[in-house]
Amino acid sequence: MAGDKMKCLMKEKEEPGYTLKEIDVPIPQEGELLVKCLKSSICGSDINLFVWNDIARNIATVPFIPGHEGVSEIVKVGAGCPEEYKVGLTVCCENHFYCGTCYQCLHNQQHICQNLSQYGHGKGTIHGGFSEYSIIPTRYAYILKRNLDPEIACLLEPFGVSHQGVEKLQPKDETVLVQGCGPIGLYAVSLCKYFGAKKIIATDIVEERLQLAKQLGADVLINGLNEDLPKKVMEETNNDGVGCLLEASGAQPLVNNCFQMLRKGGTVVLIGVPKKALYVENVNRDILFKSLTLHTVHGRKIFHTWEHCERILADGKIDISATISHRFGMSEWEQAFEALMSGKCCKIMIDPQR
Repeated sequence: MAGDKMKCLMKEKEEPGYTLKEIDVPIPQEGELLVKCLKSSICGSDINLFVWNDIARNIATVPFIPGHEGVSEIVKVGAGCPEEYKVGLTVCCENHFYCGTCYQCLHNQQHICQNLSQYGHGKGTIHGGFSEYSIIPTRYAYILKRNLDPEIACLLEPFGVSHQGVEKLQPKDETVLVQGCGPIGLYAVSLCKYFGAKKIIATDIVEERLQLAKQLGADVLINGLNEDLPKKVMEETNNDGVGCLLEASGAQPLVNNCFQMLRKGGTVVLIGVPKKALYVENVNRDILFKSLTLHTVHGRKIFHTWEHCERILADGKIDISATISHRFGMSEWEQAFEALMSGKCCKIMIDPQR
């Protein structure tokens, strides 16, 4: 394929927007795969990269091809790759590129590597999934073992973030509150149901997302625009509070106030990314004297999370297809990001081949 051209989205400058470009198809080097990008989806965090705000300046470097959620087909194998990587296999990219030598990597915490690079962010690689072809080092290429629809396989990456959060939450036989019903929150609802939660309360300010939460297993829906969230939660829990709370909104008021809705001895998992500083008014009452357990989540356990999530979705235990609200070709990227910025979408699927 030497000399062939491909189309891709590119962030070339530290400014809002992308450019649809034609560039050379890359050549895989030792230990690398050339893959044909089948499907890519837009992550909520891609808003930061698109508008180029302070968060983007901290997590990305230009130039780069965006897109870190995707599924691809191997079309060429570079020298020195393990023999299990063969042309025609379907792979997903673990976008947390870990070093393999730091303390975290040596203690099975590669997802929070001290020297983390990121696919689709320009951190250590220019490549990303909003491209007809891409380069993935075999170290970060997860081979799919089951027959998954490409759109569902594309969602393994964000589904895995929710999976790690729910694993830490331990929701079996508990009443759970999920704050924020974007894709991460919705996948968390479905996983809490899968892992045996007694009651699932979901809150958001978009009614359509609440209805998706109900479809995925939520028992109680609370619209924060017209209901008093803490009051409603206490009514649903006999004034005890919930045993488990997963915060997926990143909204400052929700994060600040979530601790007051937990019962004593409860567990909270923070996944949503706040854009402002957090402030808890009564730390003693709402946190310390409750003896709460606090977890945070960044990424997926490599590759434990991928394997478990693929099995759950391939076995049909959870159907997340309804979370895909829009589909665009890569040539329609401007409409795709308009939909993203409108706040009226859920998961947006991109076909890099059209």
